[in-house]
Amino acid sequence: MPEMVMGQTNIQPTPDLARGQATERLIAWLTPVIGALAALAVLLLAHRADWAAGLAIGAGLAWLNFRWLRRGLDTLVVESRAQAGAEKPRVSPVTYLLALLRYSLIALIVYAIFIYLHIPLGSMLVGLCALGAAAMAASVYEILRPAD
Repeated sequence: MPEMVMGQTNIQPTPDLARGQATERLIAWLTPVIGALAALAVLLLAHRADWAAGLAIGAGLAWLNFRWLRRGLDTLVVESRAQAGAEKPRVSPVTYLLALLRYSLIALIVYAIFIYLHIPLGSMLVGLCALGAAAMAASVYEILRPAD
């Protein structure tokens, strides 16, 4: 039975699992890079420091969300493998509560930054899209990269 060790599952490695973990690391690396490049481009081309800050903040929150999401999915995998033979597997309500808490916390942070620091809301929302852009870039990379 797999165990949780520092946010990672202790599962027997397979080539597909190793490739998936490599893609996760690529997404985790690309998210802040894409956000930083977008912020730098807006700062240099449009001379909008407030928008650049919002893009960077949004990308940082997207990266944090990805880390929390990965940890939640690792927990879900452990729970499902522990109940592999069960007729009706159960997911702990805490798992659902933590997912709700994750999105609520991100929304609260975005709201606080918008209200107190007067960073444009749209810039933070676009910055949150850095995760989607990173996932798409990593997917294209995986498609174009020959299998080992």
